[in-house]
Amino acid sequence: MNKRDLIVLTDVALITCIVQRGMADAVVQAAQDAGAQGATIYYARGGGVRERLGILALAVEVEKEIINIVVASDHVDRVFERMYVAGKLDTPGMGFLYVTPLEKAGTFIPAEIADKLLGARK
Repeated sequence: MNKRDLIVLTDVALITCIVQRGMADAVVQAAQDAGAQGATIYYARGGGVRERLGILALAVEVEKEIINIVVASDHVDRVFERMYVAGKLDTPGMGFLYVTPLEKAGTFIPAEIADKLLGARK
């Protein structure tokens, strides 16, 4: 395989998780424990209705961390579930998690892995 060979990944999905500031490290660690290889984290500021929630009068923080993780389609459910639990997304105002199927993606694939993948297709 030379440096100009293009390998297109077609069986992948993007998991995006929006959490309260300070929660991203725990969510990424849970995703990696479930088989994700890496993550991109960036900061954002939320907007919209910022009223108090429930009888506990919890204020929703406007500063957020956004996590993007690309995973193989057969790992999506496991990684998604672990991220949901680690981010405490079953609690009102803690965040949001969603999956976007990717039509194609490209990155460097080491030759030995590419050979295995291409050999499995034949």
